[in-house]
Amino acid sequence: MKHLFKKGTNETKPVLLLLHGTGGNEEDLLTLADMISSESSVLSVRGNVSENGMPRFFRRLSEGVFDEEDLIFRTKELHEFVNDAAMKYDFDRSNVVAVGYSNGANIAGSLLFHYEDSLKGAILHHPMVPRRGIELPDLSNLPIFIGAGKNDPICPPEETEELDKLLTEAGAAVHLKWEMMGHQLSRSEVEAAADWFNKNFH
Repeated sequence: MKHLFKKGTNETKPVLLLLHGTGGNEEDLLTLADMISSESSVLSVRGNVSENGMPRFFRRLSEGVFDEEDLIFRTKELHEFVNDAAMKYDFDRSNVVAVGYSNGANIAGSLLFHYEDSLKGAILHHPMVPRRGIELPDLSNLPIFIGAGKNDPICPPEETEELDKLLTEAGAAVHLKWEMMGHQLSRSEVEAAADWFNKNFH
């Protein structure tokens, strides 16, 4: 997968796995990573799927309707890519926190839904429920930050609440941060994620 790796100054800090939104690329969330944990190593990945020339992490059938088969395949692909990257760049595979926005948050959520111990934690900005009707792995005490907009037209509040409930029922320690915003990412949401990160991974 097309990506960039930036070695951090503090190897005890979690490696940040950056996952962009639709139409983004591996450069998109670097500023975010700097705000969240400037000392961390960064593994930033570009989605392998193209939708009218816009990179995405998996296909969708229409707005808000995921191609489930492709989602499962791409989640496995990303999971294995991170395993390989840990060996290539010599970082601790068990010390990876995903930071995803929109489509990137959805594939990060899918990693949590499908692979136990794939992440040490996750910051999900405006995520949706990746899949319904499956049993989630044991996520006991796994710290997860969800940033959501009360007026998000793509990801309505009920969707966020459902995801919160599913993750919490699987044992995760979910912190949900609401903004009176739409689908865009606000500075205050990123600052809240940075505060949350520092409390959980100091």
